[in-house]
Amino acid sequence: MVMTHRFTQLFAAPHRKAFIPFFTLGDPDPGASFELICTAVEAGADAIELGFPFSDPITDGPVNQRSMQRALKAGTTYATCLELLRRIRSRYPALPIGLLLYYNLLHMRGDRAYAEFADIGIDAIVCSDLPFDESEGHMQMLAAHGLGCIQMVAPNTPGDRASKLLDHSSAFTYVISRFGTTGTNEHFDDEALRRIERLRQSTSQPFVVGFGISTVAQAQAFWQRGANGVIVGSLFSLCIENHLQSIPSVHAFIDGFISEVQGGKACQNVQDAASPTQRVVAAPSFPARNER
Repeated sequence: MVMTHRFTQLFAAPHRKAFIPFFTLGDPDPGASFELICTAVEAGADAIELGFPFSDPITDGPVNQRSMQRALKAGTTYATCLELLRRIRSRYPALPIGLLLYYNLLHMRGDRAYAEFADIGIDAIVCSDLPFDESEGHMQMLAAHGLGCIQMVAPNTPGDRASKLLDHSSAFTYVISRFGTTGTNEHFDDEALRRIERLRQSTSQPFVVGFGISTVAQAQAFWQRGANGVIVGSLFSLCIENHLQSIPSVHAFIDGFISEVQGGKACQNVQDAASPTQRVVAAPSFPARNER
């Protein structure tokens, strides 16, 4: 499935490694959310993934669930999210923007939702609760409106099914790093990295790894094993949660972490002799408290 959009341009160079932060729109409130997203982009994010707060986020762990609850309590609505997207696109016309949505938000609005996203300039959408076998109508809507499709590959997805999912992704394929829901992870076992390596050997199509990535070293390890990009979200949601009375601290953390990640790209090519799990690049660590 071939479609031209900003993600196509991002992954046109096969060796480019993308860092993609995730934020819940409206967390901790719509105004602060916009400014935090701007900080991430200006710190060097290669693309961005954004979620609409939803009452039953079944693929998200406790950290992102609370992020969505904060956004809803702050008065964030579907219309609020659309307005935030318009502001982000207006400020960053070249930025690849993907959405992680729960399918009911699209299903209840039908064609109008896809048309609105296309009009705003969204590049791609993933619905984490929509099985591939039930997604034909969704994929048709995406294609009809020029929106990229993102399918998800789980840790236990058989090889032939993974190939099918890759073939039906027109932006990139979202590879889930581990079993379970979103959240930070202190350690990934070797099998998680080997699985990425095997997937890269089987395809030249772009894929991005998410769920649990929360350190610069982890991002580097997945990049080295073949991922075109990594998504980090719960780490930032947790930082917001722990510093609701000190949002400038959240800006500083986001800026520092993304700058560290981007700086690490420059030295990664000269570290081939080291094991990826040994490449530890220090990053600000204060958000780790109170996680559960």
